[in-house]
Amino acid sequence: MVTTVAIIPARGGSKGIPKKNIFPLAGKPLIAHSIEDSLNCSQIQRTLVSTDDSEIAEVARSFGAEVPFMRPSELAQDETPDLPVFLHALEWIHAQEGNLPDLVVHLRPTTPLRPPGLIDKAIQMMADDPQADCVRSVREPPQSPYKMWQIEGKYLKPFIQLGNEESYNLPRQKLPPVYYHDGLLDVIRTSTIMEKKSVTGARTLPLRINESFLVVDIDQPVDIITAEVFLKRNREAEEKQSS
Repeated sequence: MVTTVAIIPARGGSKGIPKKNIFPLAGKPLIAHSIEDSLNCSQIQRTLVSTDDSEIAEVARSFGAEVPFMRPSELAQDETPDLPVFLHALEWIHAQEGNLPDLVVHLRPTTPLRPPGLIDKAIQMMADDPQADCVRSVREPPQSPYKMWQIEGKYLKPFIQLGNEESYNLPRQKLPPVYYHDGLLDVIRTSTIMEKKSVTGARTLPLRINESFLVVDIDQPVDIITAEVFLKRNREAEEKQSS
């Protein structure tokens, strides 16, 4: 049996919204939405929260998550990348319990709106492709990078070129499709983290999110208002599809 653990990183030092990860959204703390998504997935055996903040830890436990350790403050800074956070969590599990899960589901509390069944689908994708290092949710960007610019000196320079063509002057339909990570989830093979020291590896499967599903990355107070609106619209769309 494949063992799967969800890890929800939630540090306490957010700047735009103080204690952002427990700020109310739709009647419950922000982090509770990701905890509930994990607990509702039958393929996830454990839901862990990695935090440096005792208040966040208490809230997380009250909604059913485990907080078996506190994250060191040096791994909870503004510029701390994901990899050391996941290494710390997995090394703790191995040291204290003598085992490791096969898969890690990375759920970000700041992207709380996820389509139903998304986590199950991503885990199944990993099961279907033993060579994959990771599954990552992606969608098409509102603007293609082939139409973006950098400022070099006092002039604009294309960010990327499409061969010898002036890609920035081409119709969007003639440009290659590109995708960006929307932050909804990653499912990562534990060996990718522990052995390859990466949270994606070289073989990342794309899980495309329908453009009609509205997402928001919560960073500023206005994003909470946007998330409330998006949450309502997504639910209405789901009810319409199921009726």
